[in-house]
Amino acid sequence: MKIVIHNQNFILHQSGAAFWQEKKILLISDVHLGKVAHFRKHGIGIPKDAIFENFIRLDTVLDVFTPETIVFLGDLFHSKMNKEWDFFVEWSQQHTQKIILVEGNHDIISKEYYADLNVEIYSELVIDNFLLTHHPTEEEGYFNFCGHLHPGIQLRGMGRQFLSLACFFRKPNQLIFPAFGEFTGNSYVIPTENDKVYVITKEEVMEVAVN
Repeated sequence: MKIVIHNQNFILHQSGAAFWQEKKILLISDVHLGKVAHFRKHGIGIPKDAIFENFIRLDTVLDVFTPETIVFLGDLFHSKMNKEWDFFVEWSQQHTQKIILVEGNHDIISKEYYADLNVEIYSELVIDNFLLTHHPTEEEGYFNFCGHLHPGIQLRGMGRQFLSLACFFRKPNQLIFPAFGEFTGNSYVIPTENDKVYVITKEEVMEVAVN
C-alpha cells in the first residue's frame, strides 16, 4: 500500500516495514532479535528454527525493495547479547546497505559492537522534515516515524466475532510502526476522528474505517 506524506512516497509492506521511495530507505521497527533465544533459555517451548524467522523476513523485504539504507527504529535487539548476535553479524556482513539504528529502550548492547559492524547509532534522526525516533514524539514542524507501542487493532465482525491484526497507526503528524519481529505481541490502539489505521494481513496492507 502506498501513502504520501509531505509529498514523499512510502510503501507499507505486510511485513511491517515501510519503504521511502525517494530516499531508498527501508524503515523497520521493533525486530527484537534475541527474544526467541531468550525465551528458550528460560524454558519456554519455542522451536529452535524460530530464531531464523526474523532474518528470513528481513531478507524477503530487502529483496522486494532493494534499499540503499536500512533504518531500524529501535529495539533491534530484545535484551543482552546472546547467540542471535552472531547470526546478526553474519547477516549484516552479507548485505551492502548502510545500517542505522535509532536507539530504543531495549537496545542495551554496547555501541562498540555495532561500531565494529559499521552500524550507525542515533538517539533520534532528522531527515528533511521527518523526525525518526523509537518512542512516539511530537515536535512542531516534523512528521514523526516511530515504534515502541507494537500497535494492533481489534476489528469487530458480525455477531461477537473479533479479528486482531497488527497495524500501522497514523496520527496527523505521526506514523507508529508495527513490531516487525516474531513473538512480540500487540498493544491495541483506540483511533480518534483524525487517525488512520492501516492493518496488516498475510497478503497486503489496507486502510480500514475506524469511525
